[in-house]
Parts: sequence; structure tokens; C-alpha cells
Amino acid sequence: MAGKERDIKVKIENVVKKFNGRNGEMVALNGVNLDIHENEFITVVGPSGCGKSTLLNIIAGLHEPTSGRVICNGKEVHGTGTDRGVVFQQYALFPWLTVKKNIKFALDMRGVKGEQAEAEIQKYLKMVDLEKFADHYPKELSGGMKQRVAIARAYAANPQVLLMDEPFGALDAQTRTQLQTELLDTWEKEQKTCFFITHDVEEAIILGQRVVIMSARPGRIKDIVDIDIPYPRTQETKMSPRFLELKNYIWSQVYQEYLAVRK
Repeated sequence: MAGKERDIKVKIENVVKKFNGRNGEMVALNGVNLDIHENEFITVVGPSGCGKSTLLNIIAGLHEPTSGRVICNGKEVHGTGTDRGVVFQQYALFPWLTVKKNIKFALDMRGVKGEQAEAEIQKYLKMVDLEKFADHYPKELSGGMKQRVAIARAYAANPQVLLMDEPFGALDAQTRTQLQTELLDTWEKEQKTCFFITHDVEEAIILGQRVVIMSARPGRIKDIVDIDIPYPRTQETKMSPRFLELKNYIWSQVYQEYLAVRK
């Protein structure tokens, strides 16, 4: 048990989050418990408004829980930290910096300079296949390219935990599929602990080792599904009988929660 405890990268203990809204108090999360292990890829699905993003923001240190706590790397989370990197759907790039300088910004924060910085910039440009666009500005890039830059910058910051909030949600299906494949390749090489929110059940299964299903508000963990499909996974994996079986089960659980919201 002691070895297993050491392996836990993020520990979420009985997290409750309440907001004061126009119509009084709203409970976004109600007693969330989850252990995320080192180098594990966790994906999270659930109906809109179930608290997925709120939970990610609490892990990131952008929100404080009303009660309960999050422990990351053995320390209770209070505020943001360099041990956690976040990639949002909106790209969040600096528009006045080139692709290269957006990545360099993360290295500057780490104090990486000179030849080492240049080598790391080239490494991450190659990782996301943007070597030819190093001197372009974000306004000159497609949505998929912008998200590649955001992912490269997040990796360049060298966080121990990577938090991703629907990073491919605004992209077309072809670009989304391509970035899923690239993200898996990068994760297998870099071995980061990943917490990835998505509305897409197929995306959750193709990426994750475990899929966390959130209940309708107030958000709780309804189920955790082990994805027993070996890596490497490709888009052809989505045609396999086991993938379709898992997809049908997870979708049915999410849809039940969607119906609960509508009642």
C-alpha cells in the first residue's frame, strides 16, 4: 500500500465547490474523490454543467474548493504552480509573440537560456510538427496549429501534471483526429500525468487509460471505467469490437445524466 501511495501524483479528497449565484447558492461539485497515478492518462466526460472544468480549475489552483482538498506531488494545492500546466480550448497564446517565442516564454519561466533553450525550442517545434512555422504569429495559424503551439508551450514548461480542458473541442473532425494521434505519441514519449476533459466519448476512450464519468450537477464521480485496450492506439482502434462496447456503455451512462439534467 505504501508503494501505491507514493505512486499517486494527484489526490482529490472529498472536494466540494459551491458558488453564489443570482438564484442563491449553487453546488457545482459534491464530494469528489479521485487518485491519479504518476504518468497516468485520465479522461473525464459528463453532461454540460456537471463540474468538469471546475474540478480541473481546482486542481490547477485557479479555484479554491469550498471544502475538501487536492494534493499534488505530496503538497496541498493553494494557487497555481509550475508543477501543473494547463491547456484550454481557447489556445491562450500571446498574439504579439511568434510561435518560437511563445514556446520560449515557458522556458524563460524555468530559467532555461542560451543553447539549451534553443535546443528545447527545436525539440518542441518538431514534436508538434511546426518547425516551418517558428517565425509565424498566432493570427497567421489555423486553429489546429494554434493548439499545437499551446501544447508545445505547456510541455516546454515541464509540468509534472498536464491539465487539458477540451483542447480539441473547437476543431474540425479531421484536425481533431490528427491531434489526438499526435498527443498520444507525445504522451508515450514524455510520460506526463494527464487529466483531459472532453465531451467526446470516442476521444475519451482513444486517449485515456481510465475514463471518469461525472454525474449531472451537483457533480460527483458516477463511474470510472478502465480502458483495457493496449497502446499504441490508432483511429482504426475505434472500429474494434471492444472499443464499440466501451463506447456504448460510457455513452449510455453520460446520456442518463443528460436526461437527468433535462427533467
